[in-house]
Amino acid sequence: MVKEFLYRGISKEDLDNTSLEKLFLLFNSRQRRSLTRGITDGKRKLIEEIKSAKAGKLKNPIKTHLRDLIILPYMVGVTVNTFSGKEFRPVAITTEMIGHYLGEYVITNKKVSHGAPGVGASRSSLYVPLK
Repeated sequence: MVKEFLYRGISKEDLDNTSLEKLFLLFNSRQRRSLTRGITDGKRKLIEEIKSAKAGKLKNPIKTHLRDLIILPYMVGVTVNTFSGKEFRPVAITTEMIGHYLGEYVITNKKVSHGAPGVGASRSSLYVPLK
């Protein structure tokens, strides 16, 4: 049996039907402040692209640099390619992501694996223990 997702006790269908003002009250203060201060032109354009992709009108994948976009309930089910600083990584938006930022799901740094010392290194750094 699959557990139904509830955002702060409200089901996905009810979230789709609530107005934005009532939805803002469910978010944390940081998200509420960001949304009440207004939506920039770039975010508005991305939201329109997401709506058209949800309707099935868009053929090309959605690419964006906007990592500070807050995920709203009507965005669920769309895949957005978000820039990680080097490449665009696909993010499939699910119901558990509502209220979070888009950039939280794209990691911007990678694990550093140091190799052998290079040319010009000091003599003490030439010793690399073998396990």
